Amino acid sequence: MINLSKTKQIMPTLDPKIRITHFDEVNLGYTKEQAIDEAKRCLDCKHQPCVNGCPVGIDIPGFIQAIAEDHMEEAYQIIRKSSLLPSVCGRVCPQETQCEALCVRGIKGEPVGIGALERYVSDEHFKKTHEEIEMIPKNGKKVAVIGSGPAGLSCAHDLSKYGYQVDIYEALHTPGGVLTYGIPAFRLPKSIVIREIESLKKQGVQIITNAIIGKTLTLDDLFENGYDAIFLGTGAGLPKFMGVPGEMYNGVYSANEYLTRINLMKAYEEHAKTPIHHGRKVAVIGGGNVALDAARCAKRLGADQVYIIYRRSMDEIPARVEEIHHAIEEGIIFKVLTNLKQIKGNQTGNVESILCAEMTLGEPDASGRKRPIEKPNHTFDIEVDTVIMAIGTTPNPLLTQTDEDLNQDRYGCLLTQDAYGLTSRDKVYAGGDAVTGSATVILAMGAGRKAAEGIHLRLNKRTL
Repeated sequence: MINLSKTKQIMPTLDPKIRITHFDEVNLGYTKEQAIDEAKRCLDCKHQPCVNGCPVGIDIPGFIQAIAEDHMEEAYQIIRKSSLLPSVCGRVCPQETQCEALCVRGIKGEPVGIGALERYVSDEHFKKTHEEIEMIPKNGKKVAVIGSGPAGLSCAHDLSKYGYQVDIYEALHTPGGVLTYGIPAFRLPKSIVIREIESLKKQGVQIITNAIIGKTLTLDDLFENGYDAIFLGTGAGLPKFMGVPGEMYNGVYSANEYLTRINLMKAYEEHAKTPIHHGRKVAVIGGGNVALDAARCAKRLGADQVYIIYRRSMDEIPARVEEIHHAIEEGIIFKVLTNLKQIKGNQTGNVESILCAEMTLGEPDASGRKRPIEKPNHTFDIEVDTVIMAIGTTPNPLLTQTDEDLNQDRYGCLLTQDAYGLTSRDKVYAGGDAVTGSATVILAMGAGRKAAEGIHLRLNKRTL
């Protein structure tokens, strides 16, 4: 029977006063009763618009129908046909702008909680089963995947299923890319990332860490070592700065460094070897998910006041609605229509305040959002001791600096020639943030899957 409720099931969460004292996961997940009830809200539409909104093409009505009938393992297997990382995507994908945005139930109410249901069935699968990994016979060909983030993992998974020997090269000492160093444990527990990576290794994929391609090895070296093709999933890890005065003061971080110290190096632990400044008054510049992740981490490190400094209004802020909601619950202060002008420091070189300007909104710019315009003679100071810059990232230029045959655009993103991600070098493909700039986990996964298909076609000399 269809559940005609206009509102989705509310996922239980930890109390804000408790959760800001540690890094445990905030969302607790649906109960079985909630999952079945929510699944019954799905109308099983004939045209399946939600599937069109999924970058990896999950059979969303199919897995939701299985949940409604209490066939949880069947639901998981349906998802797994299209997605390597259902536990991850159920937590961090922006479903509200993808699959759920096209849900028919959202026309006169709230869309079906697709992401929450995906999370539920994948978590239940790993609670109740010992996953048996099918070993595919090898076809005698090797592919190197550079980067172990979502794009690389997804590409490696599909190539392994095609029968290739796949070796992943990761620059850091721990695999996972942005899943490991970028997204805090209170949104994505690291045990889940490890679980997904171990599953891939059981499939026969090898992961070589501490390998910086472009420095430790070149692409030419990899081809000389017998690889038949290469996929570049190196992400976008080079932080941007604004160029305002004072960015070199002590206490100024890029969000990349700040989150890497916390997520990868666990600087929040009492006896951590990696230092991090425990600011009491913190300003985070930016309004995306990374900015909110950094702000919420600062709160958990003991900050009394944490500000989000964003030059547009709350209507334009790009972060996920859920993360904004959680940040407000946790006491994060949003200073919108505010732009950073200068970072001020004291005689010892430490941050002591920021100079900000009030903004107003004009006509839409190229991004489609209203252009922020500074109000004349409307500036003010905010007392802070830490500033975290979270205004975006670009791909690291190391590869293109060491390989002149790789073409890039003016932003440093790799240029591709077709839908499969073929670069300007034959048999070298690319996808994810290295091509698009900073985007979402699921879009990177979709690009990795598409590249795997292209590599398979190319190495078997089939028509693209």
